[in-house]
Amino acid sequence: MNPKLLETVRQLSEYSSFKHLCNGHHPSEPMPSLPVLEEIVRLTRALVFPGYFGNSTIDTDTIAYHTGVNVERLATLLSGQIKAGICFDAAGCPPQDLAQTAGELACTFIGRLPELRRTLQKDVVAAYNGDPAAKSHGEVIFCYPGLKAIFNYRMAHALLEMGVPVIPRIITEMAHSETGIDIHPGAQIGEYFTIDHGTGVVIGETAVIGNNVKMYQGVTLGAKSFPLDKDGNPIKGIQRHPHIGNDVIIYSNASILGNITIGDGAVIGGNIWVDTDVPAGARILQRR
Repeated sequence: MNPKLLETVRQLSEYSSFKHLCNGHHPSEPMPSLPVLEEIVRLTRALVFPGYFGNSTIDTDTIAYHTGVNVERLATLLSGQIKAGICFDAAGCPPQDLAQTAGELACTFIGRLPELRRTLQKDVVAAYNGDPAAKSHGEVIFCYPGLKAIFNYRMAHALLEMGVPVIPRIITEMAHSETGIDIHPGAQIGEYFTIDHGTGVVIGETAVIGNNVKMYQGVTLGAKSFPLDKDGNPIKGIQRHPHIGNDVIIYSNASILGNITIGDGAVIGGNIWVDTDVPAGARILQRR
């Protein structure tokens, strides 16, 4: 081998250079798989929106068959990925009853799909009613990146509520990379939520969003600062993102930062920096 390449191999093999970057994987422990998780998202989307995704020839006579096939496939794949997520998150893969636990969690998630469909139907209605360019509910389901990101978020949030590690974040980041919309699975988002256009939207982990909220592209619901502990490390798990009330509209490129409250019915104009509470019904606009 070329001496320069040998030296590169030596440097890359030094423990000090990779000790914080190399995953200590054990052969008996599965790793999360991006291709499998993509298939899981596709199966879930086909179950929630039958005929739009998956088999397009589905009808009332065959829906039970196709649903059964997809549910069985989803249960198998999802239980495997939940097991991989638990192994990835743990210092050592818990040996006892892990497969059973993962299977039970997968079944619990699948049992929540009817509820997930009802919620996403409301999101479709909100997007259709809020956009005069939308010609049909089907166009929203097929085409709108905001709905795609919201779908992944609602799916991931359900898994996160069940205590599944890692996998929810991967699912929301899939939508982020595809749509430019970054929604943390830990955020709490109410019904009839819509994101118009969407590119550049960021919704942080502890954000709380009420019902009937509409956001445009470039909106950030972020943290204003990161409190540090005595050792100078960021304190995890504290409320640091905004609380958005019901019936709020937030226009493009607004930045709403910190643990503040935007009251019901408020309107936040475009290109606004907001870091204090906004009362209900207020209109926060740029001054000339």
